[in-house]
Amino acid sequence: MSESSNAEERPMTEFVDSWSDVSKHVVNSYVEANRAILAGMGLSSSKSERINAPVDELSYGAVGWSMERSVDTREELGVGEYVEFTKPLTDADVHAFAQASGDTNRLHLDEEFAAGTRFGTRIVHGTLVGGLISAALARLPGLTIYLSESLEFKGPARIGSVLTARCEIVEDLGQDRYRLVAEVTEADGSTLIDGEAVVLIDEQPA
Repeated sequence: MSESSNAEERPMTEFVDSWSDVSKHVVNSYVEANRAILAGMGLSSSKSERINAPVDELSYGAVGWSMERSVDTREELGVGEYVEFTKPLTDADVHAFAQASGDTNRLHLDEEFAAGTRFGTRIVHGTLVGGLISAALARLPGLTIYLSESLEFKGPARIGSVLTARCEIVEDLGQDRYRLVAEVTEADGSTLIDGEAVVLIDEQPA
């Protein structure tokens, strides 16, 4: 087959791959929607305090996302208070992050290439996994402003994994600043990221 024929076939192959990614994302959304309905009927084994309803600090949520936090007002924040955010990291997320960030490392996007690496398969961008910590911090009551972070990566995240970021306040630094320990874990409890963050939590604008 000529090079020109291969070039003509490649866009169609890319289109099919993209359509497959979108289809999987839609199917997963319906599955998660069914789970949410069951939870609303009291038929789910998930913890009842986890919610995916909108909160004032966020523009929107999505099916399959959930959060848990120990307090709901900024005035209650202090040492020991925490927030958790849980989300599946899908193939669509990985491709969207690659496009948005410019990080098109083949380890994340090319299954044949990734099969020859130490991981044996494609994995999620480490920065995307770490971004779940930022997502959790955004769900603290008040307007959270990230000041600094330090992360240690313990292991890779597989595409399709359901991950939870947990952040807990360990020090009140004064002037509405807090230091928190942070981690991202797999559904089986294994730790993928350990770290800490410092945030400033302002009042919500009127």
